Amino acid sequence: MSRTYRTDPELTHRLSRRGMLGVAAGAGAAALLGAAATPATAAAPGAAPSAAGRGRPVLPPGRLGIQLYSLRDKVSTLGFAPVFAELEKYGYDEVEFAGYGQGSAGPITLAQLKRLARNHGLKPIGSHVGYYSDDPNAYTFAQNLTKVLDDAQALGLKHIGTASNPFRYGSTVDAWKRAADEFNTYGAAARARGMKFYQHNHSEEFSFATDNPKVRLYDVLLAETDPDLVYLEMDIYWAYSGQFRFSKRPDGTPAPFDPLDYVLRQPHRYPLFHVKDGVSDPANTYGYRMVDVGDGDIDYQRFISGVTRLRGERLAHHWQAEHDNPAESFTFAQRSSEHLHSLREDC
Repeated sequence: MSRTYRTDPELTHRLSRRGMLGVAAGAGAAALLGAAATPATAAAPGAAPSAAGRGRPVLPPGRLGIQLYSLRDKVSTLGFAPVFAELEKYGYDEVEFAGYGQGSAGPITLAQLKRLARNHGLKPIGSHVGYYSDDPNAYTFAQNLTKVLDDAQALGLKHIGTASNPFRYGSTVDAWKRAADEFNTYGAAARARGMKFYQHNHSEEFSFATDNPKVRLYDVLLAETDPDLVYLEMDIYWAYSGQFRFSKRPDGTPAPFDPLDYVLRQPHRYPLFHVKDGVSDPANTYGYRMVDVGDGDIDYQRFISGVTRLRGERLAHHWQAEHDNPAESFTFAQRSSEHLHSLREDC
C-alpha cells in the first residue's frame, strides 16, 4: 500500500526554530477482528488539505518519541550523537532506550548520554530491560534490580520497564499471578525512586491460560498487578496482532476484543505506547506484515484521538514510533514523524 505524506506547517515551524541539521554522514554506518479501519490519508505536498486535515492535530504536542531499538544499526555504528541530531531534525521530543551502549562508536557514560539527549532537545522517557535470565548476574529486573533502577535514575527516566512477557513460570493462571507478584515488587521499588515500572506487550499476552481456556492471560496481568505500581506500554501493532490471533478461545467460541477498549477502561495505566504499523495479511501467522508508520492499515487517527480525547488524560500519554526491522532506519524515523504530525481530528 502506497501512502503520500504531507509536510505539517506546525512541524516545519518547530523544526526551523530548533535548527535544521544536515543528515548525519555515513548513513549506512541501525475494533474487533476483521474491522481494521481505513487508514487516514495525508495529502501530497502542496495539495489542498482535506476536511479531516483542518482539525486539531491528533498527536499531543511534545509527546512524540521513538524506541531506539528501531535505530540500533545507526546507534551501534555512528553512535548516539548523530542519531540524536537526526531525531531532533525530524521533530522528535523523546527517546526510549533499548540499552545504553553504542557499539563501535565507543564508550559513553550515562551522564554523557543524558546530557547529549538534552542538548538535542530530547527527553529520555523510558527504557527496556530484561525481566529475568538464567544468569544470576544478568542485567535484568530479577537479577539486578538495584543496578537497573540506579541507571534509570541517573538518566532521569520517569519510566523503566521490560519488553519481556510474563511467561517466566508458564501459561497457567497461577503462573501469571506469580509473575504479577514480581512485577508488583519491581513497581514498588521503582515508585520509591520516583519512577513508574511498565510492561510492553507482544501478541502472546492476549492468548488464553492453559488451565482455564476461558481466561485471557492479559486480563490476569491487569487484575493481579497493583494499578498504582505496575503500568502498561501497549504496543499497538502487537495488540492488533493479538486481536487477530486470539479472537477465539481454544474451544472455538468467539472472544473478540478491541485494543483501544483496554486503554479506555483504564487510561491511567497506559502512560506509554508503541506506534508501529502493519498491512493486514490473514495468511501471515500474526495477521499483519510490519511496515513504516503510515503505510499500514492500523487507524492511528482513531486510536490516538480516542485516547487523547479523554478528559484530563491528554498530557499523560507518550507515543513512541517503532519498527522492529526497518528497511532504512533514518527514513523510517523521518516518515513516521511526518505522518503522525500530519494526522488531524475530524471536524
